[in-house]
Amino acid sequence: MTEPVVHIPPFDPRTVPVVATGTSEGLAPAAAHRLTPDGLRSLFEAPPIWTPEFVRERRFADREPADAAVLLPLVVRDELKLLLTQRTSTLSTHSGQIAFPGGKVDPEDADAVAAALREAHEEIGLPAQNVEVLGTLPVYITGTAFHVTPVVALVQPGFVLQPNPHEVDDVFEVPLGFLMDPRHHRRHLMNLNGTVREWYSMPWHDGQHERFIWGATAGMLRNLYRLLTA
Repeated sequence: MTEPVVHIPPFDPRTVPVVATGTSEGLAPAAAHRLTPDGLRSLFEAPPIWTPEFVRERRFADREPADAAVLLPLVVRDELKLLLTQRTSTLSTHSGQIAFPGGKVDPEDADAVAAALREAHEEIGLPAQNVEVLGTLPVYITGTAFHVTPVVALVQPGFVLQPNPHEVDDVFEVPLGFLMDPRHHRRHLMNLNGTVREWYSMPWHDGQHERFIWGATAGMLRNLYRLLTA
């Protein structure tokens, strides 16, 4: 059966009501030993049995499905920090949103990992030699019909980023510990003409800007949280 296409007009996700938080759900933060390079290496070398919380969004774009890959680049500093991008407002999909570096899998790519590394280099100038791939999360299907493979990786510092101005407005880092603490997870629910859409947000304020992390990016991070706490 073909999934119906739902047309949702533009809206500000910040204004959509919060219906639950990690605190109200009674969830605990990921253990500190998991939030280290060695802890993550051990986890991906021998992953536990776990179930992703999100695998498919309700479809709202009338387009052909496409395979894609994103990189979850965890920069090795005093604490691990996730590198994220702010997409430009001119892109055709997910414009202006907080995202992982990544994009569509090209025929020339050997696999999703190769696509994620290539896209991260093309998008923000992240050199592959600084990246240690740990593994992948389950495919996440977005409402815009992208079948996304999230690739989790450690990144050694010493790189100089060169964001592509046609795709990226900004690049910034968020502590992994903040993102893996459900006290910072908020579940939103929107009912539009009988169509229910829900998602998580993880707003981060760096002292100057609020970075409203939501939608597919937050969904994949929520899946990472579920793996780290399995």
